[in-house]
Amino acid sequence: LFARYDLPNHPLDSRKSLFKMSRRAVIAAATVSTALPRFAIAQTKEKVRIGVPTKTYWPTIVCETALRQKLFDKEGIDCELTIYRGGAEGFEAIAAGAADLILNSTSSVAAGLSKGVNVKCVANGSNGYYGWYLVVKTDSKITKAAELEGKKVGITSAGSGTDILALWTQNDKKVKFTRVPLGGGGLVPNLFSGNIDATVLYSPLTFKVMQAKEARPIIDFGAEVPAHSTASWIATDKIIKDRPAAVQKALNAIYGGVAFLDADANRATAVKFIAEIDEIPDPIAAAELDGNIKKLSRDGAFTKEWVQRSLDMATLIGMKNLAPADKIYIDTFKPVPTKA
Repeated sequence: LFARYDLPNHPLDSRKSLFKMSRRAVIAAATVSTALPRFAIAQTKEKVRIGVPTKTYWPTIVCETALRQKLFDKEGIDCELTIYRGGAEGFEAIAAGAADLILNSTSSVAAGLSKGVNVKCVANGSNGYYGWYLVVKTDSKITKAAELEGKKVGITSAGSGTDILALWTQNDKKVKFTRVPLGGGGLVPNLFSGNIDATVLYSPLTFKVMQAKEARPIIDFGAEVPAHSTASWIATDKIIKDRPAAVQKALNAIYGGVAFLDADANRATAVKFIAEIDEIPDPIAAAELDGNIKKLSRDGAFTKEWVQRSLDMATLIGMKNLAPADKIYIDTFKPVPTKA
């Protein structure tokens, strides 16, 4: 049901299979009484199952940073992190009760609610497609979107983030071109071979091809598309009702990861983390940090206007029967970033 609204799988992702990671800790304490000996009591941390859409995508970097800095431990929770093969798989997991908290497109909640999937956006992740560009080959004669009239533009698949931005370009720039679905791994090769004239591309791949001077940008979507909630942390109604403290603590740790990456004092470590997690060279990791990570939401705050715009963007790819904006998010949880 949600596959056509999937987030893209990055071509830099070398692990296509499901990757699951758990961090568990048990704290044991024992006291000795002069009158009567006592047994040691083991206390297990409360588990929260967190899902992210794909390996080389900012929520994975944020959660991995939080794990490496032991921020979940400091909040007293056990984070079981699962990296899915795309946004649709993650949404299916939370719909089936196999995940408690995931990162996915804000509009996916509006589609899910209309189908009986009881989840809510609990914290805003990002207000833009930062690091996403419409690019052409460096030697292309095309210099602006209007010159794409009648041309071919690559996207990953119908209904994806790349498709949304291609359709936004057509509407905003008053230009008509053919959208060609090529999958994540086919965008760059087909651009270089000349099978397409331009392509919508996302970070860190954008920074890779631009640093190598293999492609140049025509549109910076992070700068040009009006601010709206592109992705949110989404929780089940069940955990919101039954374990609100666990949701709060998980968000504190997640936004603590964002804060750690954003801090200038941690720049060298942040670049190292991004390079390791995304398996990219340090210069590209630095561009990802500056062009994407540092622009993420710091407080998880929503506005109805941002949420409504996310639904308006979703209608571009044919999403219908969406729940109204004020029904898909709550502002009960206000992340207090955990300090490393």
